[in-house]
Amino acid sequence: MAAEAVIRFAAILAAAMTIATGPASAQGNDTNANRGKIDCRDGANAAGPDCAKDGNAGGDSGGAADAVFLPALIVDLFPNPAAPATPVPTPRPDPVAPPAGTQAGPPPGGPIVSPSDLIAVQAPRAVAGDFVPDEVLVTVDGDAGAVQQIAASFGLDVRSQRQSFLLGTTLVRFGIPDGRPVGVVLAQLAADGRTQRREPNHIYSLQQAAGIVNYAFERIALEPSQASGENVRVAVIDTGIDETNPALAGVIAGQFDAMPDVAVEKRDHGTSIDGLIAGVGALKGMAPGARIYHARAFEGGKSTMDVILAALDWAASQDVRIINMSFVGPKNDLLGVACRNARALGMVLVAAAGNNGPKAPYGYPAAFDGVIAVTATDARDGLMPQANRGAYVFISAPGVEMVAPSGAGSDVVTGTSFAAAIVSGAIANLIHASPDRSADAIEKALAATARDLGSKGRDDDFGYGLLDIKAAETAKE
Repeated sequence: MAAEAVIRFAAILAAAMTIATGPASAQGNDTNANRGKIDCRDGANAAGPDCAKDGNAGGDSGGAADAVFLPALIVDLFPNPAAPATPVPTPRPDPVAPPAGTQAGPPPGGPIVSPSDLIAVQAPRAVAGDFVPDEVLVTVDGDAGAVQQIAASFGLDVRSQRQSFLLGTTLVRFGIPDGRPVGVVLAQLAADGRTQRREPNHIYSLQQAAGIVNYAFERIALEPSQASGENVRVAVIDTGIDETNPALAGVIAGQFDAMPDVAVEKRDHGTSIDGLIAGVGALKGMAPGARIYHARAFEGGKSTMDVILAALDWAASQDVRIINMSFVGPKNDLLGVACRNARALGMVLVAAAGNNGPKAPYGYPAAFDGVIAVTATDARDGLMPQANRGAYVFISAPGVEMVAPSGAGSDVVTGTSFAAAIVSGAIANLIHASPDRSADAIEKALAATARDLGSKGRDDDFGYGLLDIKAAETAKE
């Protein structure tokens, strides 16, 4: 009865109050994206561990007065997003089996973080973000029978379920057939103790800004003739790719389609990312010889949380050392747990900081602790004007007007997506030179040797500064 009272109270508040956080616009070229709600404010909540990041613990002064905050006892309510002008495809991932010889979660001897133990970087203004309006993602403590019972109890459809390797539990995508708001369903599910985590199925966007020779080698102090990522396994989660592009000849070691029911139409972005990391021939990448494990998880520049999690699970099962994530979306704890556990298993996570401008909210997965957030600079080490700013930005790398392979042959590309690929390729060089170097040691070396740009020391624009791979190779562990 107490749980029902809380749910009724939540529904009444949701009907009586206007939440001042509309769905975030797609993460692309728009530098006037909608702002998400303020998560951390002055007062009791500002002192919490989730609000601390490089001394930036208080609330942000911009727009805080416009936000409406519900009492702490109520589960966050997410207003349904307005219908987009062009329908967003809702992909359907196939189940991903754990690696041979392993149990359902990470290996028994390996570290794992339960959803309740997650510690993530909490932004002063986190992206609110779009999500699939008739679905929720839930981790369930129980078998298939428990999943069906939950669906029947709450009037939901079971659209997919699988054992997640990185989450270490059953992930269920429930459909809402009767039009109830996502926030109401999340509040209702909170009353069932078998549901561990309950999240919207958020939508994420690839980070490519508006669109000469690749100047990245010179800027990051990597000699092209000595660059090598030979046999270093790198996972890329992105669009489909053009396997016939000469720059990818012999580069792709494995592929996984996390959205097999959605036709492949766009191949440019993924082809560019793979080529910048490990391309061969005229469009040489940062780490030729690296073995790319490519997961297709985007179409039309968009993906959803369940598809991205399927791609991450597959990547982890391929024993990769690096995972490149050139996309941005809202904070989602399921994604945070998966990233945290991948990092605990020794994988280096690299993500685009975002292209929504200096006043944009923090973008995820880049803003999660343990993920290397990359911003983009030009041939003169100037910051890309559209780049996100914030305490989560870790390092800078070339990402403005670079020639890269694409589905049409080659193109001039700009965006933090491509800067992230440069960093992933550079890290592959470090691992090739010192295979036993840990993810923590690599992160420390990058920070300690970066060439300072902007304000002295680490800042919200350039992070620690411009990547210097030559210095990082010789940095003491």
